[in-house]
Amino acid sequence: MFYRITVYLLGMLINFFGVALVIHASLGAGFWTSFFIGISDLFGMTVGFWYGVFQFLIIFLNARLMRQAPEYKALIPVILESFILDFWLEIVFASVNLTAAPLAVKAMVLVGGMLAIGLGVAIYILPQFPRAPVDQLFLAVSARFKLSLRVGQTLVAVTVASIAMMIGGPVGIGTGVLVIGLGPVIQFWYTRAYPTYYMLKPELAPQEEFL
Repeated sequence: MFYRITVYLLGMLINFFGVALVIHASLGAGFWTSFFIGISDLFGMTVGFWYGVFQFLIIFLNARLMRQAPEYKALIPVILESFILDFWLEIVFASVNLTAAPLAVKAMVLVGGMLAIGLGVAIYILPQFPRAPVDQLFLAVSARFKLSLRVGQTLVAVTVASIAMMIGGPVGIGTGVLVIGLGPVIQFWYTRAYPTYYMLKPELAPQEEFL
């Protein structure tokens, strides 16, 4: 259990390190992050605070869509991720400002952030602990309205990005880059992290490989 928890937390730390890099690249953040930043700018409090508030609400939205009891276990990643996000944004990167940096620097920071997010996600899904409610929302939407996963994900992404843009969230070219490139990056890291995870702890390996 200690091994699984360590990997889980490591993945979260790397993931939100990447999120912080993308935000500070000033080229547009992911659609959910843009929404939380927009809310933070409108009403105050930290991005991590609003991340936690809306994730808590989405637990009940997912339950309503799926017509089942709320998944209270999802509160664990909500609390952890809220604190980790604020750790990177409010402490580590508090004095970082790349607004006036050359475009090439911003682009490198954006790409570096995307690579870190992909690595973090690939690591933190390995222990198969509860995931954040926003990661389940498109699954709930797809199931409720009988849509494909791709259509469900696109619908959620477009809706959230549109709201983020209306409230002044940092939607930009970086948002599009993440929508297009993050999936392949996660897959790239996952195919490498998966065998390493079970090589270090062979007893956790499933009976059948699925890669």
